[in-house]
Amino acid sequence: MMDHFLLYYLGHFDKHCFNVQIHGEEYTIGEGKPEFTLIIHKDIPKKALLESTELALGEAYMRGDIEVKGDLFHMLCTLLEQADRFSLDRNSLRNILYMSEKKQDQAKEVSSHYDLGNDFYKLWLDPTMSYSCAYFKSDKDTLEQAQRNKVDYILQKLYLKPGMTLLDIGCGWGFLLLEAAKKYGVKGYGCTLSKEQWKKSQERIKALGLEGQVTIELTDYRDLEAKDLQFDRVVSVGMMEHVGRSNYSTYMETVNHLLKQGGIFLLHTITGHDEVVSDPWIRKYIFPGGTLPSLRELIHHAYDANFRVLDVESLRRHYCRTLLCWYKNFCKVHEQVARWKDPSFVRMWDLYLCGCAAAFQIGYIDIHQVLMTKGNNNSLPMTRWY
Repeated sequence: MMDHFLLYYLGHFDKHCFNVQIHGEEYTIGEGKPEFTLIIHKDIPKKALLESTELALGEAYMRGDIEVKGDLFHMLCTLLEQADRFSLDRNSLRNILYMSEKKQDQAKEVSSHYDLGNDFYKLWLDPTMSYSCAYFKSDKDTLEQAQRNKVDYILQKLYLKPGMTLLDIGCGWGFLLLEAAKKYGVKGYGCTLSKEQWKKSQERIKALGLEGQVTIELTDYRDLEAKDLQFDRVVSVGMMEHVGRSNYSTYMETVNHLLKQGGIFLLHTITGHDEVVSDPWIRKYIFPGGTLPSLRELIHHAYDANFRVLDVESLRRHYCRTLLCWYKNFCKVHEQVARWKDPSFVRMWDLYLCGCAAAFQIGYIDIHQVLMTKGNNNSLPMTRWY
């Protein structure tokens, strides 16, 4: 007989109406018309639920112990709206919530996600191989167009001129640097910790004949200071999430050292609303060691490092739409990925992509582009519309 503590526990999340099927019996939680149905194939222990609601339900979904009849994205939105009712025993999960932020450990953590293989990401990303928030200027924009929009938008904000030098910290597969070199005539330099991304970036540089104009190295951003390099512009897209709270000061001071006086720095990062780590499932299975900075933390550390903030823009709804595009693409290759890995891996990535989309949709997390200069710069246009 299934322990009905699970049913009792799910009753805490009654802001929306939904059904729960257990052993052929159906129960309704909340008032109104049910919006989805949770089918429970196997019980979740009370201890696991009280230790972490997120981790217990996430792992049960991965195993197939829970099935969702209805829209997964909508179901996750309803749960995350009630995240203040989640259980979380921080002491029991300290090894997940408080991982090492040492350089050698971070390199392994980053590789665990990004080195799944270029062939894997190629299955469901757009042809630019951009794995960060796109920018939808129109409802008609495809994912590829929106990713190109994003890169163009960032390059415009950087106010690039021919002959300038541009550093991309955490440059991924190098698309932004290649576009900057082609369209603005700048000299690009990038760094990544992913061997797979570095390998693909070298192929792209060679294919475009930009060997003398774009350089991408497999190195940690903290090692760039020793190379005695300085740049007119610095950009970092989707990398701050891997820096770690104990390294924020080091990160900003490093960028300050690498940027010329008056230079522009654009930081594009997912942000949290506080400085508390509360997402054990995503840290255990998707981004080991990943930490979301709050906007107030970023601004605080920026000014400590002599930066002056020019502009802050939220792209929250753009990221929700980006993730739903990725999820739609990923659904089309379920069978192929399942053959390569297994069904639990597929369900894990479904939950990751849909869960993140839901988190942005309801404002559980945000994403910001912060534009700043090293010291004052009075030579830039006086309006943000440049």
